[in-house]
Amino acid sequence: MKSSFVYSGILALLLLGCEQEPQPDSRSLKDALKDKFLIGTALNVEQFTGIDTLSERVARENFSAIVPENCMKSMYLQPVEGKFFFDDADQFVAWGEANKMWITGHCLVWHSQAPLWLCVDNEGNNVSSEVLTERLRKHITTVVTRYQGRIKGWDVVNEAILEDGSWRQSKFYEILGEEFIPLAFQFAHEADPEAELYYNDYSMAFEGKRNTVVQLVKTLKERGLRIDAIGMQGHIGMDDPAIEDFEKSLLAFAGTGVKVMITELDLTVLPSPDPHIGAAVESGFDFREELNPYTDGLPDSLANAWSKRMAGFFRLFLTHQDKISRVTLWGVCDKDSWRNDWPVPGRTDYALLFDRQGKAKPVVNEIIQMSLNTGK
Repeated sequence: MKSSFVYSGILALLLLGCEQEPQPDSRSLKDALKDKFLIGTALNVEQFTGIDTLSERVARENFSAIVPENCMKSMYLQPVEGKFFFDDADQFVAWGEANKMWITGHCLVWHSQAPLWLCVDNEGNNVSSEVLTERLRKHITTVVTRYQGRIKGWDVVNEAILEDGSWRQSKFYEILGEEFIPLAFQFAHEADPEAELYYNDYSMAFEGKRNTVVQLVKTLKERGLRIDAIGMQGHIGMDDPAIEDFEKSLLAFAGTGVKVMITELDLTVLPSPDPHIGAAVESGFDFREELNPYTDGLPDSLANAWSKRMAGFFRLFLTHQDKISRVTLWGVCDKDSWRNDWPVPGRTDYALLFDRQGKAKPVVNEIIQMSLNTGK
């Protein structure tokens, strides 16, 4: 009797321990978050054309929205004036439709990854304001009209404002001043009156940029132009930005009457050679071994800290789900992240929700559990 009693007690303790151990939820991210906001990812050509079957499967099973990583940027769509290349973009949209995804086009006007001919003449001099306006009109109209009714929303203008709130001195700004932004939104709306239109930028937690973006929304609205959401790029690090500052901007943008989208979300653990570069894609630094410390995986302490910080941001997103329409990761699995090659090429980063084998990290289950415990 005594041995049986002891055995039963031990069994009960074991069962109790099993009950207390958090169990992975069988639901996918997109199922758990379907009543909160869209959960999206950026796709590269190899994924939506079926070459990278691992990431394609992870994207199909876990996400409800997609954005193209590169294939719809102007340098790829119109590399030569008047000659459009739509093969990759067509396949991207078809993949999204086949998998019942919300499809966002990225991006119509951006100073980086634009074709060289767009803003200059054959001698390399800036074109006139009239010429650039017509080139923008033709590009935006051709692209948006092609996908009318299929692409649900567009990143119309990308990264036009600096952290201090001043305007980026791009070719667009040199030639047209601030007017290039209202023109872009006007042309996009005329091409597809039903499509949602967005402004998208990084380092949005900075007060200067926050204030200028708020004023931009107000100006567009005062002129009767459509703007549906502000895209807050989420290229974050382990220390910056502070979640509280990110929240201030989120609330400020929502206060203008538009929705907020969290775009391009990733969380790097790697040391930065320059903490002031934000997410400027044109920045680059030479490889050094000391900048690539985790080639064989993350120490448990750092992996846990990464999970805690990513969960903290998702907790913020769920808290403000009434203001957020979409949260999009900039990549599917760690192997796909641009963080592996920016701002230093050839590094090993761990910036996304799924590891290099396509396995969900522990934070994915934590996000699912948080979503179940957060009301609509």
